[in-house]
Amino acid sequence: MSIPTRAAGLDALDDFVPRAGGAYARDRNLDLGPSRSNVSGLSPYLRHRLLTEQEVVGAVLDEHTPRAAEKFVQEVFWRTYWKGWLEQNPEVWRRYRVEVRDLLAGELPDGYEAAVAGRTGIDAMDAWVRELVDTGYLHNHTRMWFASIWVFTLGLPWQLGADFFYRHLLDGDAASNTLSWRWVAGLQTRGKTYLATASNISRFTDGRFSPSGLATTARALDEEPFPSRTPLEPEDVVGVVGDRAGLLLHEEDLEATSLLAERPGLLGDVAAAAVHAEPGGRSPAGVSDAVAAFTSAAVEDAAERTRDAGGRSAQVLADAEPGSVVSWARSEGLDAVVVPYAPIGPVHERLGRLRPVLEAEGIALVTVRRRWDSVAWPHASRGFFPFREKIPSLVRQS
Repeated sequence: MSIPTRAAGLDALDDFVPRAGGAYARDRNLDLGPSRSNVSGLSPYLRHRLLTEQEVVGAVLDEHTPRAAEKFVQEVFWRTYWKGWLEQNPEVWRRYRVEVRDLLAGELPDGYEAAVAGRTGIDAMDAWVRELVDTGYLHNHTRMWFASIWVFTLGLPWQLGADFFYRHLLDGDAASNTLSWRWVAGLQTRGKTYLATASNISRFTDGRFSPSGLATTARALDEEPFPSRTPLEPEDVVGVVGDRAGLLLHEEDLEATSLLAERPGLLGDVAAAAVHAEPGGRSPAGVSDAVAAFTSAAVEDAAERTRDAGGRSAQVLADAEPGSVVSWARSEGLDAVVVPYAPIGPVHERLGRLRPVLEAEGIALVTVRRRWDSVAWPHASRGFFPFREKIPSLVRQS
């Protein structure tokens, strides 16, 4: 299991960089077991921005040509693309949240309890459930097989499968997780589904699994139309913020140094710093112990690395409720609280609840979006392939 510190992430990056070129392109789709030296293992660090996309891509391109590293760089940008797409289609997330809540609150469908307990009788599926629960990780190719079997063989609601992943994946990300499940089900790219087959699973697991009884057809699911695409939300700041501003980190972005380096002089002197998180906000059913522990340790690591102008470590707030943030801001005499912009998802919702509470106290909430996101997200309005053509330019601009 990944060690949830920035230092461990940097070590993992150093270890992976030599393998990020041709070897990665050749072997990345193989799932040969827990060692998995053919993939990077960086996703939990990127998901919490213990490492940033910019530094990971930069480190890889320092050692490999753009052509050699193309597949890995594209994988990093897939996460960016999904976030940018969901930013412009937030109703997709809102509807998913309502559907998950309603499904979990009602009578659960036949087969659901057996599926999440690893008792489907499909050996591959049951092994993957155990691996996910035990480690908080599944290989990306395996996630596609799992989702396909869940939807088309077991006939279970895709929303409950996405929720199961989101509760257990250390790298669980609102956009990547939700939209990838929708893609498998034929909703994201209308009518285009992904069908898992025994031969494909056997080939890419080197014969470890060759499940029988899988669906042989994958009819796309259907849904009510969504509203037209909406403009990207703006960030809140261009110039200097407040006379006495504090920095508040959250689990979507735990790397303050590079964030502030993009906006020199933004806060002046950081009067105070704090970190808060609420991993249980991912689902009405909460999250796994592994996700909760990883997030908590990542927050502690960020707090130790983040200092205010007086050299104090950031304070870890007891919870992520608005009252805790207000109490901290009052105790520090702040007139503004600066936060990294949170993409559409639970933290975005949380900050939306926090803003009016702070404003009622005369304290501004100021979001700062990273250049990586601001440059890339506007290009995520269509499918990935048009976005992919922009990647070389996006790398240069970021």
